[in-house]
Amino acid sequence: MPRIKVEDLDTIEERVRKSTFLSEGAARAKVTVHMGTCGIAAGAKQIMKALAEEFEQRNIRDVILTTSGCAGLCSREPMCTVELSGEAPVQYVELTPDKMRRILQEHVLSGKIVREYALARGCERVY
Repeated sequence: MPRIKVEDLDTIEERVRKSTFLSEGAARAKVTVHMGTCGIAAGAKQIMKALAEEFEQRNIRDVILTTSGCAGLCSREPMCTVELSGEAPVQYVELTPDKMRRILQEHVLSGKIVREYALARGCERVY
């Protein structure tokens, strides 16, 4: 197997950056489901499953769906963060699959924050 050169790593990094970072034009939005142990125990797997099904049914290809670890608010899990290109991220808490479907429709696809499920926008509280 040939050795990887620094230039190869730079190429790989650039390709990954363009496919995962909103600032690089990878997509118009990004949804991160927080899947730490606390999130999973609270139902984050069901949130992720509901989102994956919606993405498939609606043929959503211009939104990044990803996971992360704990967001640090275990008592408010399951949680997700929605980032629209050029806007501050919004953290949603105490989610259910139905709440997540509403957030997908209203915020991710239509640009309107669902305030009753939101904890914060960027560093500001929204409720």
